[in-house]
Amino acid sequence: MGVLMSKRQTVEQVQKVVNDEMCDVCEVWTAESLFPCRVCTRVFHDGCLRRMGYIQGDSAAEVIEMAHTETGWSCHYCDNLNLLLTEEEMYSLTETFQQCKVIPDCSLTLEDFLRYRHQAAKRGDSDRALSEEQEEQAARQFAALDPEHRGHIEWPDFLSHESLLLLQQLRPQNSLLRLLTVKERERARATFLAQGNGSTISEAECRHAQHSWFRKSLPETPSCSVSVSHVGPIADSSPASISSKNQDKVLLPTEHESRFVDWPAFLRENVIYILAARPNSAAIHLKPPG
Repeated sequence: MGVLMSKRQTVEQVQKVVNDEMCDVCEVWTAESLFPCRVCTRVFHDGCLRRMGYIQGDSAAEVIEMAHTETGWSCHYCDNLNLLLTEEEMYSLTETFQQCKVIPDCSLTLEDFLRYRHQAAKRGDSDRALSEEQEEQAARQFAALDPEHRGHIEWPDFLSHESLLLLQQLRPQNSLLRLLTVKERERARATFLAQGNGSTISEAECRHAQHSWFRKSLPETPSCSVSVSHVGPIADSSPASISSKNQDKVLLPTEHESRFVDWPAFLRENVIYILAARPNSAAIHLKPPG
């Protein structure tokens, strides 16, 4: 019984993380100008980020403002999902791009994106292209990667999406879980506790959480003028919650759905979407089903 209780307490415990005290670039402590990454514990001076080329022009003010909102800001390490890949995984992805004639650093139209997805589906031993349903799903993903409806998706957003698909395909679940930071686990735990009243939540609430990682801050929101991904639970009265009511209705289950999800299962089922919410881009890099 003691061992069981110990394990349960470990699961229930919410760790508290402390940010680093020195700038990751210059390793100097200047409290009044340091601002933190929302994913890892690194902190930065805006001047150091400018000098290293990680922020340019007028974007420094937006980064600083974003870093001090509830949403937060991802540093250049966490913003780049491509860095999660191993050397072998990166080689596999590059090889796929070459065989499918994708030009690096170029934006992609819907036609480009669908053609690539068809060609990628045919790689290996399969001669089948995407089904009609899969093509429709790919078109919905393209729209999620192009929230401003410009008719194309930027290369970093496309690369992040493809990196996530590769991680989903090649990594076992435990390997993906090890990629989460303490901050991300804290937010996930807060979301889980906000959804349910006990040790489990319903399947519908779990699916609701998968979408909640990508709710956007509206342009008129006073606290932030930049459209970025929101990570963690949102109050029902918030603009982001109100704007997504119709989407939430779609996620409601049928009366016959009765599966309940505990904390370990919740984290496993959300891990890829938590990782997908890291970039500062307004794009949804991996659209959940529904």
